[in-house]
Amino acid sequence: MREMNKEYLLQIDGGVNISGAIVTAFTKAFNTILDIGRSLGTAIRRINSGQMC
Repeated sequence: MREMNKEYLLQIDGGVNISGAIVTAFTKAFNTILDIGRSLGTAIRRINSGQMC
């Protein structure tokens, strides 16, 4: 195994820096957009079919 010096270690770049909080936020936003679309589609369908309460 090779020993690494401090200068070499400072040059190492990590992978993609995406935290779990960012992924969760995008997932919640996507689900919210889908829910709004479903609600809007249901409202349009009910108005067109005349089955409003």
